[in-house]
Amino acid sequence: MAVDTPITSRARRGRPRPASAAPRRRGPLRRPRRLWVKAVVTLLLVVEIYPLLWMFLTSLKSNDDYLNNSTWSLPATWEWGNYTAAWTTGHIGLYLKNSLLAVVPSLALILLLGTAAGFALQIMVWKGRSFTLLLFLTGMMVPSQMILLPLFTVYFQAGLSGTLWPLILTYTGTGLPLTVFMMATYYRTVPRELFEAATIDGAGILRAFWSISVPMVRNAVLTVGLVQFFFIWNDLLIALTFTNNQDLRTIQVGLLNFTGDFGATQYGPLFAAICINVFGTLLIYLFLNQKVMKGLAGGAVKG
Repeated sequence: MAVDTPITSRARRGRPRPASAAPRRRGPLRRPRRLWVKAVVTLLLVVEIYPLLWMFLTSLKSNDDYLNNSTWSLPATWEWGNYTAAWTTGHIGLYLKNSLLAVVPSLALILLLGTAAGFALQIMVWKGRSFTLLLFLTGMMVPSQMILLPLFTVYFQAGLSGTLWPLILTYTGTGLPLTVFMMATYYRTVPRELFEAATIDGAGILRAFWSISVPMVRNAVLTVGLVQFFFIWNDLLIALTFTNNQDLRTIQVGLLNFTGDFGATQYGPLFAAICINVFGTLLIYLFLNQKVMKGLAGGAVKG
């Protein structure tokens, strides 16, 4: 039996460490990988930013400058009045207003009905809910091109033509299947014990939906709202089908039929209108994206 004495302790402290215990140096090996990653990120930034920069510079060119000079050249004269012409002569303000009047009610109906349907399909217990969810999923498989002509006939016979109601109803109907599927999937992660406890405490279905489920799925509502907003805002086919006059055109239809004085296309104001649309939606995306990320981080469960 070995006894630890002061002499043996000093001997152990004096022994050199094995070579395997020496720290490994990985700096030189990681440098090529970091340079490769930086090069890829720089290339992606150029691919994303350069078209936006080119579009902005083109919006400041005159019509002669756009047609006669090189496409990649800088503006000969900086025509800031193109933005004023796009807002007044091009009626971009009217088109933006029509888009908001069509998108905001549609988005509100999609989120309200989709959240309620997801709650009913996953939290509530009733016969036939699996079959009902399957019906919603089949709605995602129907191409929107197939329903435009029947819907146009129905809206015309109902006297809704010449208003924005065909856009609102069509956007709501086409956006609900995906919203219901996403909300139902998110509700699967919500513990059912919370709703059972609320029922024991005397809360009804509406109280459990508004006071318990909606605050818990607000992150999913923000995410679905962001996705559906850009789907509806960037739509061209449905808006082009149901807008039969200039006063009802949305921003995408307005850009498609953009003309200046005497019916001629003015490329400077046209690109200015495109910049107003693109940069406006880009700012909305950046703002809402940060809100969604903060909401996801704030709603995380801390152990």
